[in-house]
This record gives sequence, structure tokens and C-alpha cells, in this order.
Amino acid sequence: MQTINPQKNYEASRAAIGYVDRKDATQADYDRIGFMSGLEVHQQLATKEKLFCRCPAGIFQKPDQFDAELLRHMRPTLSEMGEYDGTALMEFKTRKNIIYRIAHRTACTYEVDDTPPFPINPEALRYALEITLASKLKVVGEVHITRKQYLDGSIPTGFQRTAILGIDGEIPLRHKKVRLIQLSVEEDACREVSDIGHTRIYRTDRLGMPLIETVTYPDMVNPDEVEEAGNVIRFLNRSTGRVRTGIGAGRQDVNVSCKGGTRIEVKGVAHTKWIPEVTHVECFRQWALLAIREQLKSRIQKEDWKMNYMELNPKEFHFYFDPITDAIKRGEKVYAVNLPQFAGLLSHFTQPGHPFYCEFAERLKVIACLERPNMATSEDLEDVVSRSVFEKAAQALNAGDNDAQIIFWAADDDVKTALETIEERALMAFDGVPQETRKALPDGTTIFERVLPGADRMYPDTDSAPIPLTNDYIESLKKNIPESIADRYAQLDQWGVPADCYKYILTYNYYPLIKRITEELGVCPKYLGTFFGQRLKHLHGQYGKLPFYADRIYDLFDFLHVEGLDNSIAPDLLKLMFEHPTADFGELISLTPHRTMSKEEIKESLDAASVAFKPRRKRTNAEDMRNYLLGSVRPQAAGNAAFTELATANNR
Repeated sequence: MQTINPQKNYEASRAAIGYVDRKDATQADYDRIGFMSGLEVHQQLATKEKLFCRCPAGIFQKPDQFDAELLRHMRPTLSEMGEYDGTALMEFKTRKNIIYRIAHRTACTYEVDDTPPFPINPEALRYALEITLASKLKVVGEVHITRKQYLDGSIPTGFQRTAILGIDGEIPLRHKKVRLIQLSVEEDACREVSDIGHTRIYRTDRLGMPLIETVTYPDMVNPDEVEEAGNVIRFLNRSTGRVRTGIGAGRQDVNVSCKGGTRIEVKGVAHTKWIPEVTHVECFRQWALLAIREQLKSRIQKEDWKMNYMELNPKEFHFYFDPITDAIKRGEKVYAVNLPQFAGLLSHFTQPGHPFYCEFAERLKVIACLERPNMATSEDLEDVVSRSVFEKAAQALNAGDNDAQIIFWAADDDVKTALETIEERALMAFDGVPQETRKALPDGTTIFERVLPGADRMYPDTDSAPIPLTNDYIESLKKNIPESIADRYAQLDQWGVPADCYKYILTYNYYPLIKRITEELGVCPKYLGTFFGQRLKHLHGQYGKLPFYADRIYDLFDFLHVEGLDNSIAPDLLKLMFEHPTADFGELISLTPHRTMSKEEIKESLDAASVAFKPRRKRTNAEDMRNYLLGSVRPQAAGNAAFTELATANNR
């Protein structure tokens, strides 16, 4: 048994694959490893009802609010080709109890497949087609409902009804165009409450809500492009006014691969701002797995490799790691596994803070249902099992000098699955990057979620008839299509709105409101851009949400226009709108130090302030004095004149 310093080995392998932090990465780094990425962007539609039943959409229950529970188990069945789906087999291994918590307000017998689907929600179809047209996709001539297998239990029927509405489109980025494969409308899945041990609990309130999915080609060659594409799709969807917003309403799945790797689907990327770090780390994770493969293949051939294991008697080994001692008290078994020729590989870098052995622990959690921490290795970065224990176990296993060991603990019923899982992941190391679906974490790293579903997972839904789309119907929908995102970017730029305001304005679809205020009330669009993109954004972040409808900002500027007040008082009134959302503008004015002043009175106030001005430092210049004077009269003068006029009045 070799003496390996895990931390040094981790750092050395990190350097050996050429890993760089994202902030230091260049396009040359991404070209070197062959970065490639595409997106699947999901967005809920703002409909009143669900997609294939008449239950209300958008009503959510709390975890402890439900009227019934339904228990189901996953059992695989043979396909028409006589094959089992890999994901179905994996889920079957977990022996999960899938529990659905049902609230009568948001679910019916359709959700549990006891009732055939209603005809597709026409409101949802109309909204989805409008977004299809806005995405410049080619609309299909006939809508065919299909079933897409969903085998993790998040849909009780085991499949999701979905329909492709458009194909072959594109979206513009700053320096390139990204091709779109398709846009589909589909029913959303359940919300997961918890997944502990052999029990997974879902809520059915979200189940069946209309959802669109926009899929891109893998045209993005660096993480920033992936984020930009995600934002453009999100802005486009929101520009139609047909989608829901808020936590969980929009979600991104990211497909990532490197040169020599394979497509890995990273699910649960809740925010587009997570995308750059997630895609960067995932691409280098695959690059690291390829390096591990080359080291392993140089030592032994896959067909010659064989794992061995044994149960450890806790009385013969000194364990001080609490999870192990607690497991022993519960009567669980402790096993040692020998991995031939894996020395130095378990502590090999894969992700920041995640050596290769984490890939084994993640699969033990998901497939064998062993809650983490669930294992220790002879190359742990943290001291959880003494080296003497591993030396004793290695000797009992007849391990060679280039072998590595894993110790895990599990209930007797889970031992067989755990051993199979460890062996399966070790054999996958000979092939490089296993095909799987991973889950994104906020720090940019990912964890194993499930085996990647098979390619042939869609088949016709015999319960739903095709829906023809007439030319007249499509032409009528085109009347509702807003300006393209590219045109909106160009208009904001032409108005002179600072670029750092664009994202907030487009994220919350304030562009039409800015345009309306500009055209109907004559307010400067550049001023409005900063008003929304800086002042409103700041208050939005400070208070957490808008306590009023955004259209009330139009009412604010209309009030100032009618009353003959200058827009300089608008920021003060906006803050008061957050503090007193139900007050009218007259009441809000009364809460400010504002009073009606003529230009002559403003000049007199400036003169008085000038006399009272006492410099606080020796090097006070004319600009400092000017700013002081304007600030001193602002509370009273705001609303009477623009500050450009105040500045003019002060230039004497």
C-alpha cells in the first residue's frame, strides 16, 4: 500500500490537467479542452389552467398542506424492442417509496392517470405559439402530442405529454447567432419535497402546469456565451408577457461536453448567473476524468480488472468517525472494497473541492440510498478513518501497492446494491466520462443525479388527436409578436441608456413601459432607462419585491406631467411608493419636503446657502461648492425645476 499525500496529489493533478479558475480562463483555455455547450430553457406559461386538465395553474401548497398521499414504486418494463431503459433500471435499484402529496384544489384524477387527458389548453397553445413565432422558428403544420418518459417519479404516470411547435430558429448574441433546434410545449413535473434514504416525496401542485422548452444547438464555445444565450431566451420569453416569473417559473438545463468527452446534462440551474461557473467546472470535470482514464489504462486493461471486498468486524478495527460508529450502533454492516491499480486516482482532482472519490459517494447516495457521508477512502482529504485501519484492511484484502481502498457502511439490504454501484463506477473510469444527468449546486459544482435517459424515450400519445394549425390562425398570432430582443438592445443603445441597465430592464420586461412613457408623456428615454435600471433596481433589491404593479410608474410620471412638476422629484416619490404602496400621489407629495418654488425663490435659496457655506477642507474647489449648494436646496426645489436649471441658476 503506497503512502500517498491526498492533498498534494489533489493539487498536483489539478495542475496537471491545466485547470484554471473561471476568472482567469481565456478562450484559448476553452479551445484547448474543446468546450461545447447547449441549453434547454424551460419557462412556465401564465395560463389560468393546467395543460391537459382544468385544474387551476399557479396555486402552490406548502409542504405540510395536503389532503391525501399516494404511494407508488418504480418497476421497469420491456420496450417494444425488448430492451430496458437504463434510467428505469437505475431507479428500480433504489427501491424508492415515491410519495405524492395531493391538494384537492390543484389536482384531479388526471394527475394519477385515472382519467384521459382533456384537449390541450387552447390558451397555453396560443401563448406557446406566439413565443415560437417570436423565436423565429418554423411553425409545424400539425401539432402531435407525444409521451416522453420521466422515470424518476416526478410525474406519476411515468411520462410527460409534450408537443413540438417549432423547429430551426435562431437567437442573436452580441457577436454571433445561436441556432435553435426546437420549441415544445409540455406539462411541468412535481415539486420535490425531500429525498432521504428510500423515500422520495413530491407535491403535485405544479404538476401539469403548461411549460415551454427552448432547445439550442451546442453552438456556445465559452461559459459567457452560454449565459448570454440563456438571458436572451429568457428576455424573449418575457417580452411576450405570456410567461410566469419568480422562483421556479424559469429553469435551465445545460448540456456540456469537452473534446473526447460526452454530452452531460446538468439540471436544476435555477439562475442564469450560475451558468458560467457550472459550465466551466463541468467541462474541466470531464477533462479530468479523461486524464484519470489514461492513467488507469496505462496500468491495467479493463477486462483484467477485478474488484474484491470483505465485511469488516467492527470489534477488530478502531473507528472514530461518528457516522461509522453511529451506523454500527444501528446494526449496519461495514465493508472494505479493494480497487486494483487505483492508487493516486481517488484523490485526483475533478472539481474544486471534489476529488474523484466523490463520484463514488454521489452514486451511493442516489442508487444505494446511503445518505452522505456514506464512505471513506484510503486517500481522503480529511482524516475520517486512520491509516492503520486502511493498512489492516488492505492486508486482509491482499491489496497490491498500487491499489486503493473504500470503506462504506450500509443496512444489510443495501449492501449488494452498494457493492454493485462501486464496481460499476470503477469500471466506468476505464471509459472516461459516463453518460449521466447531474444536478447543479450554487457554487458551480455538480453532483450525480441519474443515468442519462435513452435517446428513444418519446412515442405518440394515443389519447390525443393531432391539432392542425391553419395559416389564418398563425397570421392572427403574428399581430401579438413584440419587437425582437436585438431591436430592443438597439433601441436602448440609441436612447443612450447605460449598458448596465439592460439586463434588469429586459429581465422584468420594462422596455414596453419605458417606450410608452416616452411616447405618451414625452419623458427622456435615457433618463427613464437609468430610472428603471438603477433606481428601481436598487429599491427592488432593497425591499425584495415591487409592492405595486409596475404600470403605476406610468401613473407617477403622468401625475408629474399633469401637475406641472419636474421629474427630478420622481426618485423621492418612487421610494415612498415602496414604503406606502396604497397611498395616492398627492399623499406621497405631502410626505416630501417639497414646496412650490419659483426660479427666483430657488435663486434666493442658493444665495443663502452660498453665504452659509463653510468649507470642510482646505482644497475645496468651485465644483465642490456647486455640488454642496445644489444638494442643500434639492429637498425643497425638487419637482420645481430640473437640476440642469438649478445648475444654471448657480453659475453666476
